[in-house]
Amino acid sequence: MLLSFSTKVVGPLLLAKHLAPRMPADGSFVLFSGATARKPAIGMLAVSATNGAVDALTRALAVELAPIRVNAVSPGTIDTGAYDALGEDKKAALFARRAETNPARRIGAAEDVAQAVLFALTTTFLTGASLPVDGGEPLV
Repeated sequence: MLLSFSTKVVGPLLLAKHLAPRMPADGSFVLFSGATARKPAIGMLAVSATNGAVDALTRALAVELAPIRVNAVSPGTIDTGAYDALGEDKKAALFARRAETNPARRIGAAEDVAQAVLFALTTTFLTGASLPVDGGEPLV
């Protein structure tokens, strides 16, 4: 848990602390949360807590660093290679199950996350938000 928390919470906090003074007033930070912040799962306690902390940090930094904007992107199940350690059969079964049950009826792609990051970086009236890029997975 410590490595995940250090990477997703402490690291961005330190980057914001040191980079914000050098950024223009219309600058923007994007952090990465995850769907487990909104829909915890058994065995994912540390990940859920870390992602919840990212969401809280996003809101706090948006207030602290204003007018610099701070947002987060919160991916769900995305086919990026993160699930490769499961092996082909288990990964395929997991993806099939999640695609069958989420409202988008598919697994996300890296491009879905990239588009959300670009949106968060360039939308000038968005701050303190955590954008779910999860196909509606936490809804079911």
